[in-house]
Amino acid sequence: MDLVTVKFRITPLDTGLSKLKSDKYLHLAESAQIDFFIQAKLMGIFLRRGYGFVNVSQLVKFSKPVKVFSRVAVTSQIIYWDARFAYFEHLFLIRGERHACVLVKTKFKQARKTVEAARLIGSCGKDKPQYLNDWDDAIGVL
Repeated sequence: MDLVTVKFRITPLDTGLSKLKSDKYLHLAESAQIDFFIQAKLMGIFLRRGYGFVNVSQLVKFSKPVKVFSRVAVTSQIIYWDARFAYFEHLFLIRGERHACVLVKTKFKQARKTVEAARLIGSCGKDKPQYLNDWDDAIGVL
């Protein structure tokens, strides 16, 4: 899947004293994920077919703090998907330098039924990266 980028300005409402609060990384990642669906032309399909998504697990790797008034570019892509889950990677970049990575394990839903990601985005065609297997092992496969 292609990379999709959205930019955010960090305000004092997003920070503790001067740095982005940890829960805000997840909020921004979810906003970037919605923007991904819009830019990838999937939002119309979601709305017409009554699909939604549920983030079942999230993992954050902090590299450098994001300071107040920073302009952050969040690049998003689906890095792997199978019959039950899609895995998003959201990189937080400031002037091209990585400050954090948020991985999100997502299910696509139609009411209570799980929708296969391939119905939305085609077949994956690649093996699941070992670090995603390790993450699934650590949290227990749902």
